[in-house]
Amino acid sequence: MSTLLETYKIIDHSSSALSTIAVAVAALSCEAARANLSAFDLTDSGDGSVAKDDVGVASDVKVLLNGSKLVTTSNKGDDRVDLNSFSKIPVVNGNVREAVKSLHSVIRVAANSEEKLGGKVLQLGFELGNLGESSLGRVRLNLGSVGVECLKGIFEKDRLTEDTLSNRVRSAVEAGLKKDYSKLVKEVDLILEIVWKIVAWEAVTAFFVLEGGEVLNEKSAGKGGEADGGNVKVEKKKKKKVLLGKGTGLIVELIKDRVTSKAEGLEKVVEDLLLFLDPKSPEFDALLKKVKEILESNQSRRIPKTPKGTRDFAKEQMAIRKKAFSIITKVFERHCATALDTPAFELKETLTGKYGEDSKLIYDLADQGGELCSLRYDLTVPFSRYMAMNGLTSFKRYHIDKVWRRDNPSKGRYREFYQCDFDIAGQYEKMGPDFEVVRILSEVLNELKIGDYEIKLNHRKLLDGVLEICGVPPTKFRTICSSIDKLDKQSFEQVKKEMVEEKGLSVETADKIGTFVKIRGPPLELLSKIMGGSEGSELLEHNASKEALDDLLVLFEALEKSRCIDKVVFDLSLARGLDYYTGVIFEAAFKGGVQVGSIGAGGRYDNLIGNFGTKPVPAVGMSGTKQVPAVGMSLGIERVLTIMEDKAQNQAVRASETQVLVAVLGDKLSLAAELVSELWDADIKAEYKVHKKVMKLIEYAIDSKIPWMIIVGEREVKEGILRLKKVETTKEDMISRSKLVEEVQQLLETTNEDMIPRSKLFEELQQRLKSTTNEVVIPRGKLVEEVQQRLKSTHEEVILRSKLIEELQQLLKSTNKEVIARSELVEELQQLLIKP
Repeated sequence: MSTLLETYKIIDHSSSALSTIAVAVAALSCEAARANLSAFDLTDSGDGSVAKDDVGVASDVKVLLNGSKLVTTSNKGDDRVDLNSFSKIPVVNGNVREAVKSLHSVIRVAANSEEKLGGKVLQLGFELGNLGESSLGRVRLNLGSVGVECLKGIFEKDRLTEDTLSNRVRSAVEAGLKKDYSKLVKEVDLILEIVWKIVAWEAVTAFFVLEGGEVLNEKSAGKGGEADGGNVKVEKKKKKKVLLGKGTGLIVELIKDRVTSKAEGLEKVVEDLLLFLDPKSPEFDALLKKVKEILESNQSRRIPKTPKGTRDFAKEQMAIRKKAFSIITKVFERHCATALDTPAFELKETLTGKYGEDSKLIYDLADQGGELCSLRYDLTVPFSRYMAMNGLTSFKRYHIDKVWRRDNPSKGRYREFYQCDFDIAGQYEKMGPDFEVVRILSEVLNELKIGDYEIKLNHRKLLDGVLEICGVPPTKFRTICSSIDKLDKQSFEQVKKEMVEEKGLSVETADKIGTFVKIRGPPLELLSKIMGGSEGSELLEHNASKEALDDLLVLFEALEKSRCIDKVVFDLSLARGLDYYTGVIFEAAFKGGVQVGSIGAGGRYDNLIGNFGTKPVPAVGMSGTKQVPAVGMSLGIERVLTIMEDKAQNQAVRASETQVLVAVLGDKLSLAAELVSELWDADIKAEYKVHKKVMKLIEYAIDSKIPWMIIVGEREVKEGILRLKKVETTKEDMISRSKLVEEVQQLLETTNEDMIPRSKLFEELQQRLKSTTNEVVIPRGKLVEEVQQRLKSTHEEVILRSKLIEELQQLLKSTNKEVIARSELVEELQQLLIKP
C-alpha cells in the first residue's frame, strides 16, 4: 500500500499543477481564436445551479485576459471557432479542479482506504480525459490558424488523439470495476501524461498564433523547415502591437524568451517548448510559479464584481428604470396617493413574526452594541409601523424604494431590489379599496406596455375555509398555505408530497385539498358556479367561506364595471405565503416569453397595523388597540424591468436627455465653459466636449443620440459665429455668437415641444379623444375603439361618426414629415369633435 500511496501522491501533485496550467493555456487559446467570453460570466448564486469551481475557473480566465483587445463578450466572433471548445472551459476545467481537490482531501484523511482512494482517482481520470479532448479541439483550431504544414506534421508524430484518450479511460474504468487499484493508478498516470502533452501542445500552438509569425517564418526556413520544401503558409503581417491580457501577456513573454534563446530549426524549437511545459523539467517550476503569482496577486485585487443577488444599472438600464418609475408614479398620483419614506432598516422586533416561513430571509445587521436591527423585507410592515406609531386611522400612500431578502438569486430574482407599493388604510365602503388597488395594478401593467399578463385572485378566508373543510388543523393553516403557494412552480404531486411527508397531513386530506386548489376560471363565471352549487358546493355551508364569496361578488362586479376584469383569474390555489393577509389576495404573472415569476402582488391585511398597537390620541383617549383595516399592492419592478429590457434589446435606448452638445475644436476649456454655461442658465439640457478632431465629436453625438451640436473652432471665434448642426443629417446653419441661447431655444421649441413623433401620434390621439367632453352619437369609449380600428384598418366601414374617421385619415395622410405639429393635431381634433 505504501508504494501505491506514493503513486497516488504523485498523481495528486501533478494533476494539481495541471489544473492550474491548463486554465492559463486555455486563456491563451481564447486570445488566439478571438473567442467570445460571454460563457465566462458566471456567478455563484448559492442555489447550486453553478458549481463553485466552474465559477473559479471562469474568474481565473478573466483575470488572465484582463485588458486583452483580442477577446470579446459580444455575439460577434470568428465563424471558424468551435464554440464548444471555449464555452465548456469553465465546466471541463472546473470538474478537473474539483476532482483534484477531492483526491487531495481523501489522501490526507483516508491514506489506508484503497477503495476511497481508488474511487477518487478514477473520477480524476475520467475528468482528465474530458480535459484532454477539450484541449485537443483547441490545438487543432490553433494549428488551422497558423497554417504551417510542417508544424502539423510535428504534432501528428506524437499521435495524440481522442481514441488514445478514450482507450486509456476505458482501461481505467475496467480496472476500477475489478478493484485492481494497482492497474487503475497506472492507467490514470498514463492519462495524466497524455493530457499534459496535449495541454503543452495547446500552449505552443496558441503562442505561435499570437506571437510566432516571425519565429515560424525564420525557423521553418531553416533545417526544420526543409522537410516540406519550405512550404510555409504564414503570411507576413504588418507589424502592429497586439494588446494581450495582463496575465497572458506575461506568460507569452516567458515563452518568447525561451524561443529567442535558441537558434535551431522549427522542430527543435517545438521540442524545446514542449520540454519547457513538461512538469518533470526543472524549468517548468518557473512557469508554474509565474502563473500562480498572476492569479494569487489578483486575489487581493480581483476583477471587481457585485455581491450575489445584486446588480448595477448601466445608463441604458437607468433610462428604462426612470421611464418605468415615472409611469408608476403617475398612476399612483392619479389615484391621489401621498408619498411616504421610511428607514432602510427597522428594529428586528418590528419585522419578526410577520412573514411566516419567509422570516428566515430577513437580513440582520451586525450588532454594534445598540439596538438589534434588520434590513426591511418589504414596504408594507414599515408602513403599518408608521401608521401605528403616529396613531393614524386613514392614509392612502405610495412608496418606491429598495428592500432586501436573503433569497437564492435567479433570473429576475435578486437579494436587493425595488418595490413599488400602493396602500389604502382606513374605514371605507365594502371592497372599495380592494377594487381600487387591483385596478391600479392593472393600470400600471397596461401603461408599462410589458405585454400579456394575468392577475390571479383569491380570498384568504376562502382558502382557510377550504383547509378547514378538508380537515387541516388550524395550527397548520399557514404552513400548508406556504406549500400551496408553490403550485405555480411545482406540480400538485410535488406539493402533495411535501404536505404529507414534511408537514404531516394524511394522503386523504392532501387529495381533498387538491380537488379545491385546482379550481380556477373567469371570475364572475366561476363564482356563479360556486354560488349555484355546481362546483365547490361545500364552501357555501362554511360561514367564513360564504362571507368571502359575498366579498368577491362585490369586487368582481366592480372590476367588471371598471373594464379590467378580463385580466383577472379567480384561482383557489393562490395562497400568498405572508402571514399578515386576512382577506382578498392577488398576484400578477407575465405570460410572455421571459420567465420571471410574479411581477406584482398584494392583498388585504386588517390586523397588521393594530398588532403594533397605536399611539394614544388625546381627543378620544384611544388605548392603542384599535384595528385599522388596510389593503395594498406591490409591484416587483426588477422583474418588470427584466421584461422591459428584453423588449428594448433591439431598440435604441437614449441614456441621457441631452439636447445640445457644445463641441469645441482645440483645447480651450474656458470657451466650452462659457458657451455651455449660457445654455445651462437658460435651462437647456446641454453638455460639452473639447477635442481637436471634429469627427470624434460628431461620433460622440451620434453614439449618445444627441440631436443638435454647436461646433466652434478658431475660425468661428474670429468671425463671431457658431455652427449649428443637426446630428442626423448634413444640415448646418451659421448663427450669431450673441444669439446662441435665443437660436437654440427657438429651435428646441419647434422640434422638441411643439412637435410629436409620428410613432406617438396614435397615443396622443387616443388621449385627446378620451378627454373630450363633447357628446357623440356613440359612447366615448366606443368611439376610441372605432378610431383605433380605423387607424389600423385599410377597409371602409360605415359608422355613425364616419365623417370624423375620414377627417382623421386625411390628417394622417396629409403630412410626409416624421413629426407632426402638436398644435396642429390638437386644433384639428378640436374642430372634428365639435362638428355636428
